[in-house]
Amino acid sequence: MTAYGGRRDQAARDAITVEIGYALFTAAFAAAVVFGALAGPALLFELPQTVEKLLTHMALALAPVLFVARVLSVLLRFRREDDTAQPSQPGRTNPDS
Repeated sequence: MTAYGGRRDQAARDAITVEIGYALFTAAFAAAVVFGALAGPALLFELPQTVEKLLTHMALALAPVLFVARVLSVLLRFRREDDTAQPSQPGRTNPDS
């Protein structure tokens, strides 16, 4: 919301949309890489059946957890950055400077 409790302006809505897209894309990529790294050897090579099942089940369990963790970390970080106060004067990094 804006500083006065009103509605968000278009720039703030666009920033949120971009951040959500970034979070979803990077989370899907990270989950796919982890899934491929864990389940890939089981799918490509002849391994004992218990090892194949173990690797596949670990990949199926870890990929969604990683996806959710990545989305939450990106969106929570964005919310913390969004709440920080802006400098009072352009070009200044601290309102007291």
